[in-house]
Amino acid sequence: MVLALVSILRSLLDLYVLVLLTRVVLDWIQLFARNWRPSGVVLVLANVVYGLTDPPLRQIRRFMPMLRLGAVGVDLSFLVLWFGIVIVRRLLLLLV
Repeated sequence: MVLALVSILRSLLDLYVLVLLTRVVLDWIQLFARNWRPSGVVLVLANVVYGLTDPPLRQIRRFMPMLRLGAVGVDLSFLVLWFGIVIVRRLLLLLV
């Protein structure tokens, strides 16, 4: 029973990591193609991805502002969230 629950949680975390990576791809597309606007199925996918990833990233940004490197700001909230997921996945392995 515990093994099945841990397996389901790990699968959900893996799926969320894929959603985070999709967010990165969408952000990079918008960064390099400024006039690109998603439409159709891609718009629905983008809304789902941003809807799932924005709340935790916003919470992290509240406590950890952008890192300023001269005139450039680096947002580390994605990395913090990703490392948090990796740590939770490792802790789940210890439960089994």
